Amino acid sequence: MKAVNIHEGLDSTLMILQNRFQATSNRPAIELIKEYGNLPLVECYAGQLNQVFMNILVNAIDALEESILSQEFALSKPQIRIYTEMGEDKKVIIRIADNGIGIPANIYKRVFDPFFTTKPVGKGTGLGLSISYQIITEKHLGKLECISSPGRCF
Repeated sequence: MKAVNIHEGLDSTLMILQNRFQATSNRPAIELIKEYGNLPLVECYAGQLNQVFMNILVNAIDALEESILSQEFALSKPQIRIYTEMGEDKKVIIRIADNGIGIPANIYKRVFDPFFTTKPVGKGTGLGLSISYQIITEKHLGKLECISSPGRCF
């Protein structure tokens, strides 16, 4: 564990993913909205925390791409919002949200299960959110939640 700037970790993860935010022949560019609060240095396992950011952001990008292709959910302006703030009891709050289609209720309860995926065979292992959950809850004694409001933006 070491003291790190959480925003630098988020920004380095975003830099790795920058090509995924660009427009493609199938979809417009994904707009990134960063609303960073004033955070102190945070004692954490930085590499593992960056892995969590990567897993969540990749899932958000994949969800936006699926939302654009969906017949029932016409998404013309895909967005991801990252919000940070200092919470009570010196807890850091990081929210990563997208304006995609949302998660159906029958899948919602399983998102942190090992090997669970909604992606086609050959695309992902289904371990990203399960590992992320362990990193946050066991290694950092934090809380990782998934909140979905299908059909509602942010």
